[in-house]
Amino acid sequence: MQRKLIQPYVFVIGIAFALSSCFNEPNYSNTPSIDYKGLFKYTIEATKGVGKGKRDSVVLTIGFKDGDGNIGNSLPLTKADSISYASNGGWGSYRIRTFRLINKVFKEDSLKVNATLYIPDLTKGKPKGAIEGSLDFNQIFQYGTSYQLYPTKFQIQIRDRALNTSNVIETDTLSLPFLR
Repeated sequence: MQRKLIQPYVFVIGIAFALSSCFNEPNYSNTPSIDYKGLFKYTIEATKGVGKGKRDSVVLTIGFKDGDGNIGNSLPLTKADSISYASNGGWGSYRIRTFRLINKVFKEDSLKVNATLYIPDLTKGKPKGAIEGSLDFNQIFQYGTSYQLYPTKFQIQIRDRALNTSNVIETDTLSLPFLR
């Protein structure tokens, strides 16, 4: 008789313990870390009209982890945030550096589109805490009337609102058009 009364309590306590162990928050550094997930290119055929020429769309995918979840910014930036980023390297919350293989050496090609880039606030309206996930960055490369294909790779780095800077990752190499 006693055993029948104890079993439901043991069962409920066991379930509660099992569920509580499923929700442990990860213990990540407050400095973001990233890893390379993939690089995908697809060609968009030309259509009629201005600016509708053949082009390659490149999608760079990275994984990220951050202990305090302060990756990304509310857009448009506040004046204070703009000054903070400008006075600390001049780049936004992510940096993509493009390298072309020229004469057997990878040389950086500073593209205007990559000058100052921002990640939208990933935790807007949510409590502070560790986050992880993946981000996709898209870039377009036009073929134009006079172009050359170059083996190209990218280096990517992100930073959070506290200006903690992640590690740098490098992508695989693929051929992309550059205007001459």
